[in-house]
Amino acid sequence: MGRRRGMTKELAAALRDNKLDEITVILQRLLPYDQAEVIRRLTPAQRLQIFAVAPTALAADIFQELEREEQIRLLTAMGPEKAAPLLGEMSSDDTADLLGELEPEHRRQLLSQMGREQAEELRALLAYPEQTAGGIMTTEYVALAAGLTVEQAFAKLRRVSQEAETIYYLYVVDEEGRLVGVLSVRDLILAEPTARLRTIMIRDVVAAGVDMDQEMVARMIEQYDLLAVPVVDDRGVLVGIVTVDDVIDVITDEATEDISRLSALSGPVSGVDDLRVGALPAARKRLPWLMSLLVIGLFAANLIAQFEETLERVVVLAVFIPLIADMAGNTGTQSLAVVVRGLALGKFKAGEIVRLLRREVGVGLILGSVNGVLIALIAAVWQQSVALGFVIGFSLWLVLIVATVVGAFVPLILDRLRVDPAVASGPFITTVNDIVGLSIYFFTATEMMGFLI
Repeated sequence: MGRRRGMTKELAAALRDNKLDEITVILQRLLPYDQAEVIRRLTPAQRLQIFAVAPTALAADIFQELEREEQIRLLTAMGPEKAAPLLGEMSSDDTADLLGELEPEHRRQLLSQMGREQAEELRALLAYPEQTAGGIMTTEYVALAAGLTVEQAFAKLRRVSQEAETIYYLYVVDEEGRLVGVLSVRDLILAEPTARLRTIMIRDVVAAGVDMDQEMVARMIEQYDLLAVPVVDDRGVLVGIVTVDDVIDVITDEATEDISRLSALSGPVSGVDDLRVGALPAARKRLPWLMSLLVIGLFAANLIAQFEETLERVVVLAVFIPLIADMAGNTGTQSLAVVVRGLALGKFKAGEIVRLLRREVGVGLILGSVNGVLIALIAAVWQQSVALGFVIGFSLWLVLIVATVVGAFVPLILDRLRVDPAVASGPFITTVNDIVGLSIYFFTATEMMGFLI
């Protein structure tokens, strides 16, 4: 942290004294992420000046590490003529993602300043739906003809490797561009120089369809321990690759989205953890769900009112209301988290749903029995009433079983209906289980009233 502050002061001094040749030297002592962190500490005018004097390749590396809002501000301040060369140095998938968030006119201006081939490539990437393999892939890969010898492949690799995002995997295609095999640089090194690629390549290629959901692509890379996965169209033609760094972004985005829903935030949570976001925008993310849950919560309040006579006759029952409600909500949320995670990772196959529910019922029985007996003993000794201990213990036993099953069952139903199970948010499950738990508690207490008084 102290080093970054020192670098920021050095850059500010170089800009102030107009020693522009020192700026590149200072920045090159840092990695791109640290370069971006240092530049973030400068004023907007200073940042703009840095990007104006730094070499384009260096500026692009730093630019890719900045937050999206800062990138858009810089592009606007630079103007299309200066911004287009910088975008041209970036990975095609990152550039396409950024262009996709710009206003159509701003995007058109930037594309008009790029070379025809690059502009057409970016327009093609922008045409793919978001959150699909096509939407996150890059077109910077190495494709080799199946008929090439190893020696010829090395010659081509030397020519094109600078433009590729990764050369760990080399993709082999036929005359029509269809993906027919894959090999690594290691395979090339170990092969005879005269060997044809078709004789040494791996023919069983793991590939993603261009319309495959990005979560499935991420799961594919995780399951097969890949650094990149090729993307093919409906004819099997290789059109791009998705690299592991893109998958990390996907996992982060999907996890953030699920957290937002589990936390009852309206819309994506991104930005809420940014301290530059004001109180009003942050509150808007949280308010809609909470207002709806407030209405549902009125049912719980009305439920208590329905059993006012029971409470008046045995006032001590009110002491245990928070315990019953909290245990129901917490248990349901635990089951919800387990099931949503399992569904997201594809761990629950169609034939395993019954097995999952059976297990959760078993979990509920164990949790209910242990906690039910414990609270029954505590309540009986504390209030010197075996009947009250039974009511509290039996109610909690049944509540925890029901809450566990509800927490597991709701996301499974939503998943079967092809609705994201994360929308069964934690607060929603908690509120529903509160109502169910209090219903069980008061019905049990009412039926046992003769023993309580």
